[in-house]
Amino acid sequence: MSCTAPGNGFQSNSTVATMLGRRRIPIHTSFYWGHRAVILFKCWPGDSAGMYALALILVFVMAVLVEWLSFTNIVKLKPGASNDVVGSLLRTGLYGVRTGFSYLVMLAVMSFNGGVFLAAIFGHVIGFMVFGTMAILKKSGGLDSAKS
Repeated sequence: MSCTAPGNGFQSNSTVATMLGRRRIPIHTSFYWGHRAVILFKCWPGDSAGMYALALILVFVMAVLVEWLSFTNIVKLKPGASNDVVGSLLRTGLYGVRTGFSYLVMLAVMSFNGGVFLAAIFGHVIGFMVFGTMAILKKSGGLDSAKS
């Protein structure tokens, strides 16, 4: 498996080849389909369809994780409690992790691969459906069985 751009299937009208030193790096400027992509890391997933499928699963899981971290309340702060500082630091850390995953999903989508784009969208939609609607139902009392 070679990581150089010439001859690896990136030639199309939507590809701009940029000279950086002696290497030509393909840069897609519009969406394209296919398993030959570079997502997040140089030479990954490469030419393997299996690794491309793994990359799509990874993008999907990261998008679901972003939605889970958006709606989760792992650290509960009680006003006036002695652990306010620790709880605030933990919530700040979780916010940083969520932001990092959000940027990784965004960078993956910037590969302009159609499959990666769809994996990210489906991940966010499924994550919101599972975690976002549950959070809304809990706040409105829709999941409380005692009310029925």
